Amino acid sequence: MGIHSLPLTVLLLAAVSQAAPLNSATDLRAPAREPMAELVYRQVLLDGAIPELNTACADAALFGLNLRLQELRNRLIDIAPAPQPFEVVIANAEALMVCKAPASTQTVLSRISPAPGSQRRAWLLLSWQAANASLDHAQAALALRRLANGDLTALNFEQLTVGYGDDGLPLTRAALDLLVEHELSMDRSAEAVMVLLAGRERDALGARRLALAAELLQGLGNDQHSSLLESALDQAAADQAWGLAEDLLRLQLKFDLAAGGDGLRPRQRLERLANRLDDRYTLWELVRGDLDQQDAATLLEQELRSPRQPGGHAAVEAHQSAPPFSVPSEFK
Repeated sequence: MGIHSLPLTVLLLAAVSQAAPLNSATDLRAPAREPMAELVYRQVLLDGAIPELNTACADAALFGLNLRLQELRNRLIDIAPAPQPFEVVIANAEALMVCKAPASTQTVLSRISPAPGSQRRAWLLLSWQAANASLDHAQAALALRRLANGDLTALNFEQLTVGYGDDGLPLTRAALDLLVEHELSMDRSAEAVMVLLAGRERDALGARRLALAAELLQGLGNDQHSSLLESALDQAAADQAWGLAEDLLRLQLKFDLAAGGDGLRPRQRLERLANRLDDRYTLWELVRGDLDQQDAATLLEQELRSPRQPGGHAAVEAHQSAPPFSVPSEFK
């Protein structure tokens, strides 16, 4: 029975039964095997559908067969010309990613633009993956912003795979931090700051983001960083993210003092907000260095020693998640 008389998929399974998919866990104890036989590869290249070409790409990538990879890329870019159903376009794009051709993946994905829903989400995630692999920061940022759909905070809960560890398990990062990196790669510091400030963590990660935002703001002109901070404060107030609002006012105070100002306005705004939140730790920070307010500082310090009392450390943490009142006019 000749090679062409057997179903192609049967031949393919026989030739690559041990193939490991790209970017998945690979059992290092498994015995080494040979690449796909030349005759089988040639038939796949000539007659194979997208799934068979995908498998051949994985095999060629595994063994570093660059000539085969290039031949398979050329076949895949032409195998399903537009228009095609969503499923075909995605399968074609995924096969090109396996073939280490992210730029061609972007070309294929540009042939469609799904409506909002699960298909659009899948399309955007694959678009980001391809753009990220191509170091196309503009398109990668665009894909993530489209994924956020106007709510950058949502990217904080979107974990994207950025690689695989030695154990084969995926390594993930928050899409919000990835968007920051794309913006910085394009020297868009102001945009990166607004993305950083869209995070809502009150933990070490949140502190690192705020520190980076402060560093980036210092590199901007006074007018620009003042405008950005005001925009971020407006958004924090709209979201009732009062902990973030306090952090932003601290930054305003720091920048105002560094520029030679008296810091009066941001200090007053921070004090008013802290009073509304019953945040006695922040109030203590504001008065502890003022010789005229040492009695108030001493009283606040004594209260802070009992963290479960109103205004103590534990109470302050509880307030960070937004009390149910609108932002007072004096806060602005």
